[in-house]
Amino acid sequence: MTVNTNNGLTTAPLGEVIVKSEDWINLNPLETYTEVSVRLWGRGVVTRGQRMGSEIGGSRRLRVRPRQFILSRIDARNGAFGLVPPELDGAVVSNDFPTFSTNNERLLPEFLGWLSRTRTFIEQCQSVSEGTTNRVRLDEGRFLQVEIPLPPLEEQQRIVAKVEHLAAKIDRARVCIEDIARKCDSLCRSIIMHGETTPTPISALVHWRRPDIKVDPSASYTFAGVYCFGRGVFRGETRLGLDFAYKTLTQVRSGEFVYPKLMAWEGALGAVPPDCDGCYVTPEFPVFQVRQDRVLPEVLDTYFKSPSVWQSLSGASTGTNVRRRRLNPRAFLNYRFPLPAREVQEKLRFVRNRTDRLKALQQQTAAELDALLPSILDKAFKGEL
Repeated sequence: MTVNTNNGLTTAPLGEVIVKSEDWINLNPLETYTEVSVRLWGRGVVTRGQRMGSEIGGSRRLRVRPRQFILSRIDARNGAFGLVPPELDGAVVSNDFPTFSTNNERLLPEFLGWLSRTRTFIEQCQSVSEGTTNRVRLDEGRFLQVEIPLPPLEEQQRIVAKVEHLAAKIDRARVCIEDIARKCDSLCRSIIMHGETTPTPISALVHWRRPDIKVDPSASYTFAGVYCFGRGVFRGETRLGLDFAYKTLTQVRSGEFVYPKLMAWEGALGAVPPDCDGCYVTPEFPVFQVRQDRVLPEVLDTYFKSPSVWQSLSGASTGTNVRRRRLNPRAFLNYRFPLPAREVQEKLRFVRNRTDRLKALQQQTAAELDALLPSILDKAFKGEL
């Protein structure tokens, strides 16, 4: 039953305005089907890939249609829901992904799609999920009793149009930020890769440090990690020594160079930034002290963040399975690095100092943008937009 709240907003239980889809199909073992994945925290409904019917467990699947509302029973409490996009028309999902059509005379799918990205809606889904720690699932009956704001269709259309207009502006701003970062990286690479260089073994430029910290089970260790695809070294989680099996670690210092053996060929290499100074890495992360009288850390960092370099590292990596390739430290030390002249290195350091400041400012702006949309949605569905 539709009710009016104290603040004048009209609400209704979801069960009154959405209908569960029962569009089940029998799978043909010889046909190819597109499967659906629902990302966490309102980040959309996307393809999970394609598989033959014979490769999909079970003989039946639910077929989805554009603008239907889909959710993950397991991860609804983590914001795993959204609208099916047009490109996934006819894709299939298992029973763990209940799918609903809206009563378009009362509820616009787009209104529900944006509403589902609000903090309030996610909290409601958390409250109607139940089970043990690793088996928490959405209770569908209780979910359909969840009350949502339900203004007239005309007002829903206005809210959707306003939110989409503002969201588009946020997306354009985010694209500009990413474009600036790419141009900064391109500028830095051009400084060291388009001039005269001297092929030099990495072993002449760095010193390989072995693990030197004996793990104390009662002590805490903050780990550093390295993102793939040239995204650099980052500060990771803090763990007690008794929570992992390694007996020794390496404590890294700002300006040193590090990579994970397993993922280096995918661009997971970089210089240790100041905010990771004093962090730890496992023996799976070779650490190298940079001989700064020969090469500046910024030069190594910039060079090994270039996608064109990763292919050569792939050739130096060993392993029978492409996903298990490992860059042995000795192979890395034998790599012939195109060493620029010192004045070029100093120029790069000067430019990196300024572009890093710009990128830090852009990252702060990006964080503000990330917080802006939730604020907009909160106001929109409180009738304040």
